[in-house]
Amino acid sequence: MDLNDPETWRWIWLGAVVFFALGELSVPGSFFMLSFAIGAAVADALAFAGVTASVQWLVFVVVSGASLAVLVPIGRRMDRSGAQSNVGATRWLGRTGTVLTEVPGGPHETGLVRVEREEWRAESVDGRAIVAGTHVTVLRVDGTRLIVGPADAAPPAATGSGSAEGGSGS
Repeated sequence: MDLNDPETWRWIWLGAVVFFALGELSVPGSFFMLSFAIGAAVADALAFAGVTASVQWLVFVVVSGASLAVLVPIGRRMDRSGAQSNVGATRWLGRTGTVLTEVPGGPHETGLVRVEREEWRAESVDGRAIVAGTHVTVLRVDGTRLIVGPADAAPPAATGSGSAEGGSGS
């Protein structure tokens, strides 16, 4: 294997592209290995163009560094927003609504609540009755029901324990 031969570097860079791309697939979201795969791909293109190995290495380092500078912050933002994003019915957590029909006291007793434009079956968080017209805060989503408490005395929103995917609970 002659390391001065451009033909050899074509295959080395191609192998590096595959290695780094597979590495990125095994640890998705960070965009760390993808940066090196991009650098190796550019260096591989230069190897096919017949550029010397020293220039290929220089371009690999520069392009990989630039890719890291751009992609890693994007990956971090995606990780942060992914952990906090509310999707489906959980988007209602912490929102306020109005009781349309009384939420009776007792476990698993439901009334009707309007949150923004949607109407949902709702259950009281502490088992106490909530009269119609009361403003409530959504504390959890449990299946197709909202677990609510009076808006003036509501603790911070808890995470949803149900697996609702959205839609009207009525």
